[in-house]
Amino acid sequence: MNRQIVHDPLFLALKSEPAAEGDAQVIADLLDTLKANLDRCVGMAANMIGVRKRIIVFCNGPMLMVMVNPQIVSAAGPYEAEEGCLSLPGVRKAKRYQKVTVKYLDRAFRQQTGTFEGFTAQIIQHEMDHCDGILI
Repeated sequence: MNRQIVHDPLFLALKSEPAAEGDAQVIADLLDTLKANLDRCVGMAANMIGVRKRIIVFCNGPMLMVMVNPQIVSAAGPYEAEEGCLSLPGVRKAKRYQKVTVKYLDRAFRQQTGTFEGFTAQIIQHEMDHCDGILI
């Protein structure tokens, strides 16, 4: 179900809790909401639809990916980026890494590890900041 986007900075500043298999509907709603906003958005975190769970979805090229309880295990190539956000107006500077390796659970809650570079790595870092209550 396509859900409304949360714009409340007080809610968005709260840290998210680990997700579990019982959160499968949150994943489905998050994907539906991202699909409905693809004209202006490339990634979302669950708190953007009002659910404080560590779940992110994002565009990886033409594919939509799901990461549950993601953790960056290594990062290389720091740089400063300017980013906008569907939840908050304006553009902000953020420290990002060109390459990140992430451990996460996939949509079927199987353990995965992946290495991502460039814009995809930037999207992942942005959405993970949402999970940590960091306003972007």
